[in-house]
Amino acid sequence: MLKKFLFADLDDTLFQTFGKCGAHTPDMLEPAAYYKDGSICSYTTPSQRSFLALLQDGMTVIPTTARDLDGLRRVSLPFRSYAVINYGGVVLEPGGAVDQPWLDGMRTAMHTALPGLLALAAHIDAHCARTGYGGRARMIEDFATPFFLVVKDPDKQAERLAPLEDEVVRPWIEDGGHDYFIHRNGNNLAILPKALNKANAVAHITARLKEEHGEIVTFGMGDSRSDARFMAACDYAIIPRGTQLAGLTVGAL
Repeated sequence: MLKKFLFADLDDTLFQTFGKCGAHTPDMLEPAAYYKDGSICSYTTPSQRSFLALLQDGMTVIPTTARDLDGLRRVSLPFRSYAVINYGGVVLEPGGAVDQPWLDGMRTAMHTALPGLLALAAHIDAHCARTGYGGRARMIEDFATPFFLVVKDPDKQAERLAPLEDEVVRPWIEDGGHDYFIHRNGNNLAILPKALNKANAVAHITARLKEEHGEIVTFGMGDSRSDARFMAACDYAIIPRGTQLAGLTVGAL
């Protein structure tokens, strides 16, 4: 029997904030992730808990997330193998140690991308100051390495990010031929170097798993358009209902 591994995105895939839990009442939900102050950030539904139990019975689940190390540590679900964090910028070994050769290579690539990210951040912030928009560009860093930019609407009105994406960020990327791409899902507008990709980290871990176990079966699970890249690197893909990726694939049929 071949060993089975699931590379799973976390937020909006295995759990979500209370506002995204639909008709589920609070007594049906269980905490799954926490804010830095210890308050509950996200919950699992009964069906998600049942599905995760099914996955973990005979399958190894590998978190594959944009969360940083601190954010992963604030997730209460049990993971005991590799982990992909910072959108693929960092790979954690089983036990939590950093895959240093992987980080060294990503650190070099990210520092090459840094001047462009800083220029774009200044461009975004200048636009916000000029127009009075309350958002700002925030650099996501971990392990002393800058990885990508994020802009969120301060009032959580996600639709207000559209003009910023369409009139500021996208023209900057296209006009300058910059080597970056946009990830947009809900109240989250991220701009990432193309060298930063969950799919690359998944391929790296898969190769290591094959060295250890021989032939294996891999599954990818995610909710957003950008997750499709790493899911396509796996043998099978799993898409939660009602997500951005479901709407772009099975929902479009």
